[in-house]
Amino acid sequence: MSPGVHHGAQPISLKNDMSAISCHNIIKRYGDTQVVHQFDLDVSDNEFVVFLGPSGCGKSTILRMLAGLEDISGGDLMIGGQRVNDLPPQERGIAMVFQNYALYPHMSVRDNIAFGLKRLKVPKAEIDTRIKEVSDTLGLERYLQRKPTELSGGQQQRVAIARAMIKTPKVFLFDEPLSNLDAKLRNHMRIEIARLHQALKTTTVYVTHDQHEAMTLADRIVLLRDGRIEQVGSPREIFERPRSAFVAGFIGTPPMNLVEMKVRDAGGHFELTGREGTVRVDPRRFALEGRERVTLGIRPAHMQADAQDGRDAGFAGEVQLIEYLGNEVLVSFGQGEGEIAALMPSADCPRLRERVRFVADPAQVHLFDIESGASLLRADTPLH
Repeated sequence: MSPGVHHGAQPISLKNDMSAISCHNIIKRYGDTQVVHQFDLDVSDNEFVVFLGPSGCGKSTILRMLAGLEDISGGDLMIGGQRVNDLPPQERGIAMVFQNYALYPHMSVRDNIAFGLKRLKVPKAEIDTRIKEVSDTLGLERYLQRKPTELSGGQQQRVAIARAMIKTPKVFLFDEPLSNLDAKLRNHMRIEIARLHQALKTTTVYVTHDQHEAMTLADRIVLLRDGRIEQVGSPREIFERPRSAFVAGFIGTPPMNLVEMKVRDAGGHFELTGREGTVRVDPRRFALEGRERVTLGIRPAHMQADAQDGRDAGFAGEVQLIEYLGNEVLVSFGQGEGEIAALMPSADCPRLRERVRFVADPAQVHLFDIESGASLLRADTPLH
């Protein structure tokens, strides 16, 4: 019997002990091609961790190695203190929810939910008890006799989650579970998953390419790039203190402006100049000594309209594009690689081709090394 299934009825909200995950130097190769490089991560009991990154970054491959659906080419994977590299999926105490639901169309919702327990020969009375618990939790009571094809996409996804929940696993694994749903349903299901985690307190690893899901669900985000961890931290840490230009550009909607600038030591401050403007920065915040060029990062929301065209710091240019977002507009101005976006109230929206000027909030500026992309923020700088 799977360690994630226990005889004797227990509440679905049971807190699982010893459900921590430890990954030590995990690697994955396909032939001579290495796609995951020295993946090191510790996930605490009951923590909700999100793997985030662009397509092809390795996030689903790592999740499948946790699940036992992909062989581990090197390193050690521990779940609940036990090395599980060579254990089959059913002996790892995990339950996985897939992107495509993987429901049996000829079976009722009830039989889909119960399928795993029936295969394990769990007594019928206990199966009935567990079905009632999960269907009550997920609001599926009235759908139990229907076939999956009679349900909406969101309802089918809830059935897939119920099938995972009923096994009371040590660890939940979600592989892009909402990507097949429309925007409104994604938002609804995201809230349901957040509430479910608050109720169950089960260790959860969730894969997505959607940063909004990551920022709103995660205790910690693991941002991946080319099979390597780019940064691990809380949503706030990753948003406010990106360790690289890649992280800064990936996190945030609308995306951060990234502009190459020249550096000049002006005594009490550093002055950064580029094709479209000038920014002054505090030398106590950034390690700029001896640098000639840097990449400046500033979020559109941290650009402030400035009517004083004679000031010696700011960005100016002609409006090239206006994107209406409701209460706000995203205004892009400047030319070519020097184009910059600013977020401003719709009521203050300029006209196309109008010349505008914005200043960057100096407390919200980010600077990165031109070559490596590494942040130049000094380590002792506090979060905003």
